[in-house]
Amino acid sequence: MDHLTKDLLEAGLGDIRRSPREEGVLQLIVRRPKVNEREVLDEAELDPVAGLVGDTWIARKSARTADGSPHPEMQLNLMNSRVAALVAQDPNRWALAGDQFYVDLDLSAANLPPGTRLSLGSAIIEVTPQPHAGCKKFEQRFGPDALQFVNSPVGKELHLRGINARVVQGGRVRTGAVVRKVPKA
Repeated sequence: MDHLTKDLLEAGLGDIRRSPREEGVLQLIVRRPKVNEREVLDEAELDPVAGLVGDTWIARKSARTADGSPHPEMQLNLMNSRVAALVAQDPNRWALAGDQFYVDLDLSAANLPPGTRLSLGSAIIEVTPQPHAGCKKFEQRFGPDALQFVNSPVGKELHLRGINARVVQGGRVRTGAVVRKVPKA
């Protein structure tokens, strides 16, 4: 599949900027049972300790922790489904981005700063400050222009590559579920 050029990617920014701000829809759940393997799920369990139950996050080493253990603020990865649709060009390729949750929701820094809580099915997750940037695998799958697009200043502002989150309250979530901001107490 041909990768999109910078101009075609930037032409998609208007649609991405129109993503819902308060309440959106969970469009895809992807579990990573092993490195480079993906399972598309209709329903999943979120756990404060394990993250997405059955996902390899709990077994992955992190260069961002002193002891190399999984980073607690990187349990979950969320990507805007409009960005995934743009870079992947085919819904069957969204999962290649490597994220677990694809949501039609504005993930920008202005809309979802660290500490923002979201209800996701019966679970509650919290946006963390850990950056989520495009890498070599992302470039191989979607092209060098896509990598530059998500890592550009506007890409970082809008969190085009996605955001990291942690599970605050465990629960079940299904594709099609409403994702909404939890009002601050």
